[in-house]
Amino acid sequence: MVIKTFIFNHYQLNTYLLFDSSNEGIIIDAGNSNEEENSILFNFIDNNNINIKGLYYTHAHVDHIVGNNAILQKYSIKAAAHKDSLLFFEQAPSYAKSLGFDIPSLILPKIFLKDNDIIRFGESELKVICTPGHANGSLSYYSENDAFIIVGDVLFRGSIGRTDLPTGNFDLLSKSIVEKLYSLPNNVKVYAGHGPSTTIGFEKLNNPFVNLTIL
Repeated sequence: MVIKTFIFNHYQLNTYLLFDSSNEGIIIDAGNSNEEENSILFNFIDNNNINIKGLYYTHAHVDHIVGNNAILQKYSIKAAAHKDSLLFFEQAPSYAKSLGFDIPSLILPKIFLKDNDIIRFGESELKVICTPGHANGSLSYYSENDAFIIVGDVLFRGSIGRTDLPTGNFDLLSKSIVEKLYSLPNNVKVYAGHGPSTTIGFEKLNNPFVNLTIL
């Protein structure tokens, strides 16, 4: 599987495009926030003849969903998220400007994911893992075959997601990291919502907020 990272908007959000040799693919998190960023994403997809099968969300903070409508309208697909993310989608237009975005009424997700669901496209599959704590409805997407997981803002290289925002909870986030992420093999590569990638093994030993040497 190929993972292409696009860094979008002023929050430096990692939007991920996943595709394989079948040329079917999916997008995880829609950070594209203007016409220039739309063109960067769409031109790459079109130039590589990728057939986009779906848009998936790790969670629904504004910086992750700002490009929602552009993607859904471009490819005539449906968005998928946890049902607990719906309130964020519904409220986003009312507070987006305070965060530097201008978001119209959003097209809401039509597919609702739950723990252990399997997403299939082309010759690939991802397992859905519920990882709450940063925000209600937070999901991670795990590929056992390719040894990677896309975690949104749950875990970063040397850090963790904020828990001071609405529905954030440090104890719940720590539980998600230890029980859902640190239980994966050490070699699993972690793709975060912002910043560089890391590995499960590195974070288990070195993360200053949640690591197995201090638990």
